[in-house]
Amino acid sequence: MTLFADALSWMLLLGGGMFCVISGIGLLRMPDLFTRSHAAGVTDTVGASMILFGLLLQAPDWTVAVRLVLIIGFLILTSPTASHALAQAALGDGYKPLLGSMKPTAGATKARS
Repeated sequence: MTLFADALSWMLLLGGGMFCVISGIGLLRMPDLFTRSHAAGVTDTVGASMILFGLLLQAPDWTVAVRLVLIIGFLILTSPTASHALAQAALGDGYKPLLGSMKPTAGATKARS
């Protein structure tokens, strides 16, 4: 059973690390704020959760496991909320989502007043 738990833990840790790297690439590659916040919000939540679940399988006692479960719950609740709040603040400030073309043009991402 220990070998199975170790193998599953390592798969979760490596998978979570890959999700976090993909999130970083998405932040660099996406054209506007809204797609960047989506890339960061979704993949970071999944990546960090996978890493924490991998650590949960390696927890030495139940107190560490309870703390990790609480951190996972906090992360799952707050990360999407923060992404949504950021997008709402950008909309309130006048930024418009980039629709159609993948390449932003000058002044296309912020509405002029």
